[in-house]
Amino acid sequence: MKKSALLGALTFAGLVAGTASAATLDDVKARGEVNCGVSTGVNGFSAPDASGEWQGFDVAVCRAVAAAVLGDPKKVKFVTTTGQTRFTALASGEVDMLARNSTWTYSRDNDLKLDFVGVNYYDGQGFMVNKDMGISSAKELNGATVCIQTGTTTELNLADFFRVNNMSYEPVPIETNAEAQQQYLARACDVYTTDASGLAATRAAFADPENHIILPEIISKEPLGPVVRHGDNQWADIVRWTLYALVAAEEYGVTSANIEEMAKGTTNPEINRMLGTEGDLGAMMGLDAKWAMRAIQAGGNYGEIFATNIGESTPIGLARGLNALWTQGGLQYAPPFR
Repeated sequence: MKKSALLGALTFAGLVAGTASAATLDDVKARGEVNCGVSTGVNGFSAPDASGEWQGFDVAVCRAVAAAVLGDPKKVKFVTTTGQTRFTALASGEVDMLARNSTWTYSRDNDLKLDFVGVNYYDGQGFMVNKDMGISSAKELNGATVCIQTGTTTELNLADFFRVNNMSYEPVPIETNAEAQQQYLARACDVYTTDASGLAATRAAFADPENHIILPEIISKEPLGPVVRHGDNQWADIVRWTLYALVAAEEYGVTSANIEEMAKGTTNPEINRMLGTEGDLGAMMGLDAKWAMRAIQAGGNYGEIFATNIGESTPIGLARGLNALWTQGGLQYAPPFR
C-alpha cells in the first residue's frame, strides 16, 4: 500500500474508533443503567450492605451520575474489580466508569489512555500494625512482612519507602481488601499497607479495632477519583461536572433538605445556573436543565455524602482534613458553573 493510502486508512480507522468510543452516553441511555466499576468491598467506600444493596462514599458518585443522566440513582449496575482488573474492565467497555479508590498518576493518565475527571478523596499511603508489636513508627519496620495489594501504586510506594530508609521487607501479595484483612488478622503479615482511608475502613470492621494502630507516617500522595475512558469528552464532562456539582452544592449551602426550595430560585446566580433555574448548562453536555439537581438529591452534597459514609460519626471515623472545602482549609474546590 502506498504511504499516502496507508496514512489515509489509518486516519479513517482512527476517526471510526474515535466515533465509536464517544458513544458512552448513548450506550448508557439505551441500556438504561450505568455500569460502574467499584472495589471488591471497602467498608464506607463501596460495599454491599446486609440486604445486598451497594453503599458508600464511592458508590454515591455512581448513583449521582445515574441520577443526572437517567433520572434515577438506582439505575446502576455495580461491577466489582480488583487492582489488577479495574483498568482492563474500563478499557474493554465492561464498565462506563470507575469509582473505586484509584490513584491519579501520570502513567495511568497517559500510558493507559484513561481520563481521571476529578478527585473525590485526597489520600496518602499508610501502615497498620497490631498494638502488641510495640511499634510507633514506620521506620521501625525493618525486616517486616507486609501485606500489599498487587497492581496498585502502593507496591511502588512501599519499595521506594523501604529503599530510601535503608530497610528490607518481605511482601505478602494479596488481591482484595478482604484477603488482606484475613491475612493480616491471621498474622501472615506483620503490617498491612494501603491508602490511610482504606486502613481506617478495614480496622473499623475488626472485632477489636482498639488493638490495631495506624502509624503516623503518610508516605505518598494518593489523589483518588472517578475514571473514564480516554477519547469520550462528553461522558468525561458528565462524570466530572456531576462530581463538581456535589462539591459546589456544599460550598453554596445546597443540601438534600433544602434543594427543592432552592431550585425555585435564589439570589445567588451560581446556584440558579447549577440547579437549572437560569440558563441551560445541561444542554452543553447533552442533558436536561435539572441534571445537577437530581445528582445532589441522590445522596446529598459532598459534605453530606462524606459525613454519612466515612465521617467522624461513622465507624470509619475520618476527619475531613484535606477533603474539607477550600474555604475551610481543604483542597475540595469546584470550578465555576457559568
